[in-house]
Amino acid sequence: MVSQFLTNDGKQKRKRFLKELGSFPDNTMAIGRLDEKTEGLLLLTTCGKTSDIINRSKLWSKTYHAQVDGKITQSVIEQLKNGVVITVNGKPYTTNPCEAAISREPDYNLTHTYIRDEKHGPTSWISITLNEGKFRQVRKMCSKVGFPVLRLVRTQIGPFQLNDVKNQKVIDVTDRLETILLEQQAKL
Repeated sequence: MVSQFLTNDGKQKRKRFLKELGSFPDNTMAIGRLDEKTEGLLLLTTCGKTSDIINRSKLWSKTYHAQVDGKITQSVIEQLKNGVVITVNGKPYTTNPCEAAISREPDYNLTHTYIRDEKHGPTSWISITLNEGKFRQVRKMCSKVGFPVLRLVRTQIGPFQLNDVKNQKVIDVTDRLETILLEQQAKL
């Protein structure tokens, strides 16, 4: 599913869009985006200011679980933690330090897309928590250190977690989101 509501591109007729998940108010937009091959949590809003605050604030980190090709080592995890040089808009960019760890396969309600099994080579699961969000950043970081991403799941945005939310389920968190934003504003 593409994390947007409308498309002007006639080539995308076969793709699915967020509007298929239900009826949404006019001007609803995704806060951040997931590329088409990434699963997981997505927040929606009708307020551009809210979207901007969450996208730019260091208080709203995003956690991803990635299945990578190969058996990742702790030394590679340290490289990810310290930041790696990726390409953003055709230019080299050093990612900010982040949290990274070897993890287990998440027990979230993932799609049943076949990736591959161990007989085709080993894989590892890692978690990465970022306070920035460059285009396809996690995929680029992992590829840069020699472990291409096979599957990517965003499991957390700030205080919101994927937990037991079923695939393609929409939950209204407006009141909780407004409370959190007011509390953050009061602290500034």
